[in-house]
Amino acid sequence: MLSVDRLRVLHAVAAHGSLSAASQALHVTNSAVSQQLTKLEREVGQPLVERTGRGVRLTDAAELLVEHTARILSLVQRAEAELEAHRDDVVGHLRLSATPTAVRGLLPHALVSLREAHPGLRLELHEEEPHESLPAMARGDADLAMVVDWDGAPLDLPSGMSRAPLMEDVGDIALPADHPLAHRELLDLEEILTLPWISWSRRSICDDWLHDMIRSRGAEPVIIHNVEEHQTKLALIAAGIGAAVMPRLGRGPVPEGVRIVPVQPALVRQVYVFWRSDGSRRPAIRAVVRALRESAATYTE
Repeated sequence: MLSVDRLRVLHAVAAHGSLSAASQALHVTNSAVSQQLTKLEREVGQPLVERTGRGVRLTDAAELLVEHTARILSLVQRAEAELEAHRDDVVGHLRLSATPTAVRGLLPHALVSLREAHPGLRLELHEEEPHESLPAMARGDADLAMVVDWDGAPLDLPSGMSRAPLMEDVGDIALPADHPLAHRELLDLEEILTLPWISWSRRSICDDWLHDMIRSRGAEPVIIHNVEEHQTKLALIAAGIGAAVMPRLGRGPVPEGVRIVPVQPALVRQVYVFWRSDGSRRPAIRAVVRALRESAATYTE
């Protein structure tokens, strides 16, 4: 009889490419991963990994077993979901991958609500961008993901997922206070296309969207800086350097020297949460989705 826990370890090694990466994903030591693989090799009677320098390579037998493991783990999760639904208990451990702005804007209220209503539930947060959340969900490293995508650039979700919309998030334009456009109450989108932009991290989903949005209107984006954190963008703009699209969700305080101006047509992105459909009956997942929707409904800028 093959151990499900050991199959999870093999699946993690296949998904992450090394023993150390698998151990980090599973929150165990490298030694524990090696021991589980050794025991699984005894159970199947064949070697499953080969050492290649500092890494490992899966054998043909392991590759075959991994193909079945994904289906086995899906069936196990479905069975666990059925049992939880039968008990109707909101308990256990869920892993949530979430984009930083959604974490700041929505998660504090939701976590307080969940802690008060369901003390037996532990929600583990991993702050990640959508391009990191998508493969995490596909690998089974997260149980839910809270992501954003811009109008006109929807995310391609992994197969077998369900989703729930949370809210729309509008992006305004952040300008130095002495910029010629900063005194305006409303900007036309065509007026700002050639501004020197402070964008998101290079090749992130939001950075790609900014490039595509500007190019779709016949201009070439002028990106002078790529910055990950919103507050760093605002500090640069306060110093008179560049402009940025600044989403309202989780924006935080705006420093002196920065003027935030709405733009028309509005730059809108969708905020939603998704999870594997075979876990839809789990009371814990339903409780987290409900708490996130309630937090979004009460969100004020």
